[in-house]
Amino acid sequence: MRRRDFVKAIAASTAAWPLIAQAQPKIPQIGILLIGGPEPMGPFYEALRHRGYSEGRNVQFVVRSAEGDANRLPELAADLVRAKVNIIIASLTPSAIAAKNATREIPIVMAPVGDPVGTGLVQSLARPGGNITGLSSSSPDLGSKLLEVVREVLPKAKRIAVLGLATDPFSGAFAERIRQDARTVHFDTRAIMVRGSEELDEAFATMKKELTDALIVLVNAPPPTVALAMNNRVPAFSHHKSLGKAGAVVCYSADFAERGSEIADYVEKILKGAKPADLPVQEPDKFELVINLKSAKRLGLTVPPEILARADEIIE
Repeated sequence: MRRRDFVKAIAASTAAWPLIAQAQPKIPQIGILLIGGPEPMGPFYEALRHRGYSEGRNVQFVVRSAEGDANRLPELAADLVRAKVNIIIASLTPSAIAAKNATREIPIVMAPVGDPVGTGLVQSLARPGGNITGLSSSSPDLGSKLLEVVREVLPKAKRIAVLGLATDPFSGAFAERIRQDARTVHFDTRAIMVRGSEELDEAFATMKKELTDALIVLVNAPPPTVALAMNNRVPAFSHHKSLGKAGAVVCYSADFAERGSEIADYVEKILKGAKPADLPVQEPDKFELVINLKSAKRLGLTVPPEILARADEIIE
């Protein structure tokens, strides 16, 4: 090849580089919307890696956390929309509502939420419709199972408070379900809904006045709730494993590893072209029992051996 022809060939190939770069497929961006981080997203990340996805290579995460302030969620959801993410994973009901209000086009995966039909997030579990699908955090007997555990640990207990976030539509509905189920195990229950951490001192003053024997902490409760329960010597129970690690005495919750795998399934299907409207919402069918013996000992409680034998995890 003559020198002049060689130079022309190099120049032509160099000019084509920007076009080749533009032709490279864009790495899918997965937006993650949290009330308070990091929340239990670890099993999801692990499950996604097992499916061949790794950050920076063939997927990118865009995380937005309200850091415990649910009022920030609408703007954070709008920020994910502006970032043009391919999917939004919304953890807990307020996040899912904010995401749905922010977009009708970007697929949304609930991870998970409470009562998605009752809160209007989906039309039905079998046929969610619209741009949203994912996981429901509750099953019909979750409240009654949790109450049975409370009765086993505290056989003489009479009064139970249920504390959650007033701005979360799921809180009131789940507290009412617990109230109805409590009749079968002879508990008096009271729902205490707060709007933020600043109302917790008053909430615990009310519990003390009413001689509350135990507290069921909903996952959307302000972060200091479990620590304050310990300081006020009120045994805390929950339907969410993360609160067991925070100090709740007993948690009876959906299996985190299984739920993480299910979220990854939704993401993979949507990235491959599936529409959320065609993917049924899944309820939990596998649960785990977490006992925090450290918290129990601090409160002077003896956890019956039969419960310890059933525990999936014991924190000592």
